[in-house]
Amino acid sequence: MSAPAAFAPLVENRVFRALWIASLAANMAMWMHDVAAAWLMTSLTTSPVMVALVSTAATLPVFLFGLPSGALADIVDRRRFFAATQLWVTINALALLVLVSTDTLTAPLLLLLTFGNGLGLAMRWPVFSAVVPQIVTRAQMPQALALNGISMNLSRVAGPMIAGALLAAVGAAAVFTLNAVLAVLSFVLILRWKSVPRASALPGERFLGAMRVGLNFAAQSPRLKIILLRIFLFFVQVAAMSSLLPLVARGLHGGGPGTFTLMLSALGVGAIAAALLFPRWRARFSRDQFVRYGVLVHAGMTSLIVGLPEIWVALPAMLVVGMAWISVANSLTISAQVAMPDWVRARGMAIYQTALMGGATVGSLLWGQVAAVIGVHGTVWAAAGFGIVVLLATRRLTVEGERELDFSPASVAPFPEPLVAVAPDDGPVMVTIEYQIDPSRALEFAEVMQRTRRARLRQGALSWGLFRDVALPGRYIEYFVDETWVEHLRRLERFTAFDAGLRELRLAFHLGAEPPVVRRYVGDAHLPPADVPPVH
Repeated sequence: MSAPAAFAPLVENRVFRALWIASLAANMAMWMHDVAAAWLMTSLTTSPVMVALVSTAATLPVFLFGLPSGALADIVDRRRFFAATQLWVTINALALLVLVSTDTLTAPLLLLLTFGNGLGLAMRWPVFSAVVPQIVTRAQMPQALALNGISMNLSRVAGPMIAGALLAAVGAAAVFTLNAVLAVLSFVLILRWKSVPRASALPGERFLGAMRVGLNFAAQSPRLKIILLRIFLFFVQVAAMSSLLPLVARGLHGGGPGTFTLMLSALGVGAIAAALLFPRWRARFSRDQFVRYGVLVHAGMTSLIVGLPEIWVALPAMLVVGMAWISVANSLTISAQVAMPDWVRARGMAIYQTALMGGATVGSLLWGQVAAVIGVHGTVWAAAGFGIVVLLATRRLTVEGERELDFSPASVAPFPEPLVAVAPDDGPVMVTIEYQIDPSRALEFAEVMQRTRRARLRQGALSWGLFRDVALPGRYIEYFVDETWVEHLRRLERFTAFDAGLRELRLAFHLGAEPPVVRRYVGDAHLPPADVPPVH
């Protein structure tokens, strides 16, 4: 439970180590860009709104394109997709370098290219998040995710320090040159990764259908919805300090570019220190406690920084802010990872990322406007109060639940072999299942079937319903509709240990020696398509 335990995935897993280094290089490039862009904007304009919009431009692409990139990461080769994100970031960095070198950069152009850099992050983050659980064991996953946090925060330390030194000694052009070099390094490391293709006899999912299924999964997962709400609200809170940090640094006694860099570095050092202590802390605290304490500590320390604008107060306070930030973010990321199976992981983590960056985007827009009215210090205090109010209002929501769900793949009966010709794209497909239960257990059965409804819709079903026979007490018919025959088979391919357990619960209600009767119906291609029944 010591520091070596925190590094176990990095030491023992060669594939994880290579991809972690690639991620570190990519994160370094990202932070160098963001730091240089944020400070450069303070030279181009004095408007607090424009300064805050740099953070908005960096996070908005994730909010807009997170789900599409997650869907692509689930249906195309992840190695090539990962590499393509780095190629995009490299091109974006070179364009910014040319504009800075020729002294033609304007505030709107800086926002546009910062948006382009954020688009690279939007594409990269879901695929890397989906890969990690595949290349490490479940026992190592918390520390692997913590190491990802270390990568982000080590780059948060080194990136700003290097960027600050280059800004002071050479200029912004040198920062963007190194940014491009690091992006190329990351690109080469990703190309060297020999990924294992996901085995499936079925054709790949369609892009729009993959996004619909991802949204369905999130909508029908109560625990994931709580996690999404938590991460969104937390990043609304922290956006006040992160988006206004250049102005907070300028407001300190003797503040300047070096102060801004030191504050970012202290934030990153605190996050790294906390990540190294996570194995020991997790033995004492639950993830819910990590979230609650982290929100409170973040609120208290940011209030202290603007209340006592001295660098000797700000730096240790930023160290603690970094510890609080990574504690909340890592706890919620782990909760999100274990709340979804692998087949939808990139889409699910993209939705999680969208909620995270959506909170950051909304927060930076909100607090930037507030700062224009009440000032930077008042805005940071308002954000701290917002965090405490949200914590009190959501105190009954848990990100853990009574037990972790087992979404490991499970065997299912042989795929149905139709006796009539059915093309892969024929559909919709309606499945009916007939149950005969003890009428006195109807309420218990209804509760299990509500859980079944959520499970069917999470797997990709378009709609679901349950009907009872008015002529025969205890006889029920469950139906659900899949988009096409191949999507019906794909839903069976997604069967997990959790689904197997839920099936056993349903079968325990059924009376008689024979199992429930299952029938499958395919929409007739010779008739006009019928309206799909609404989701219940």
